[in-house]
Formats: sequence, structure tokens, C-alpha cells
Amino acid sequence: MSENDNKYEMIFCIINAGFSEAVMDAAREAGARGGTVMRARGTAGKEAEEHFKITVHPDKEVVMILVPKDIKDAVLSAVYNSAGMSTAGQGIAFSLPVNKTVGLQ
Repeated sequence: MSENDNKYEMIFCIINAGFSEAVMDAAREAGARGGTVMRARGTAGKEAEEHFKITVHPDKEVVMILVPKDIKDAVLSAVYNSAGMSTAGQGIAFSLPVNKTVGLQ
């Protein structure tokens, strides 16, 4: 294993399709080096649309960004400001701790 154990967080940002570049631009400005984008499909129903007063677009993108713990809050804030629920990206963002890493320098 790496000496980097417990020094990283994985940020996930789930957004409407087409907004991953905005998320990555904001993340890079906050210190992230890069990320991975996956296409996804949302399953929220009419109840969610009525509760949040939004239209749910089923085509999504999931952006995963591995960052050092010390910049996690800045990156989370930046990506949410660029593509959060109050934007056309209608995204949510969260982080999870990374316990072990390999292949990082």
C-alpha cells in the first residue's frame, strides 16, 4: 500500500448531462488535478420534482475527483457553486474518505 493512506477524499458530483466541463473547470481552479466522468441515468420521479420544485432530467453525468483532504472543502464548494441545485446543472456533490491508495506519488 501507499504512504498516502487516509490522505485523500473522493468527491462525487452528479449533474445533468453536459455540465461536466463546468464542474472540472471549477475543480481545477480550486486545486484539483483532474477527474473521471461517467454517463448515468437518474431515476427520480414526480415526487422529487414536486418536492424540490425542479424538472428532473434523466440523463446525468457523474464526475469523480480524487483530492488531498486539505483541499476537499474548497473543491466541493467550487463544484457546487458552478453546477449545484440552483444552476442548470442541478447537481449534488458529496465526498467519501479514501482509506487506501496505490499508484499515487
